[in-house]
Amino acid sequence: MTKALVLDDVRFAHGGSEMRFDLAVEAGEWLAVIGPSGAGKSTLLDLVAGFAAPSAGTIAIDGRAMAGVAPAERPLSIVFQDNNLFPHLDVFRNIALGIAPDLRVAAEDKRRVEAALEAVGLARFGKRRPAEMSGGERQRVALARVFLRDRPLLLLDEPFAALGPALRREMLAILTELRAGRAEPPAIVMVTHHPEDAVGHADRTAFLDAGEIAAIGPTRTLLAGDGDPRVARYLGTVAPGERP
Repeated sequence: MTKALVLDDVRFAHGGSEMRFDLAVEAGEWLAVIGPSGAGKSTLLDLVAGFAAPSAGTIAIDGRAMAGVAPAERPLSIVFQDNNLFPHLDVFRNIALGIAPDLRVAAEDKRRVEAALEAVGLARFGKRRPAEMSGGERQRVALARVFLRDRPLLLLDEPFAALGPALRREMLAILTELRAGRAEPPAIVMVTHHPEDAVGHADRTAFLDAGEIAAIGPTRTLLAGDGDPRVARYLGTVAPGERP
């Protein structure tokens, strides 16, 4: 089976040092990415999305090499912390942009947009503007749009970071339901500063430290914090200077 994402000896110069990433994500897999600030989590997503160019190595998405492929042409969707909605467009048109960039929405596309709104619990919100909605509601709109695009890879760059614990759990539950409704669910790479968000959702978790993937494994195993001492220190299961 074709892997959703492969980074092979990908290198990127940053602040006088070099980041290096080797990673393979299976089709339909949910991978959480954790680590301290500055470890390279957002840089990893930027490289995959094409917002940054590696100095060496190869990136492949759904079996296709991404060298020279512009961000808009890559077979992926991405949700940022600020949800990336257009304030001058209503919710319906913000979602429709996912499949009709010129906003020429055919009858079948209109039905798909309305179904996406219903799937995220916003069936009667189509005519609202983003400014009239809460942060959680705006992120529902962003999720509806990316799932409507139906790409094999979904990148999440801390999209729920500004939400409280209850709302984060709600958004993760919605995301899980949206994936379950697909015959071929997208692979997800989710950057988060809340390791607990990975539990019960992510199949595996990768720990980044100093510009590389220092540890990766099944989520519950990695988050037990009894393996790599760097993971344990990050999770706070070992005091600084102690050895597990």
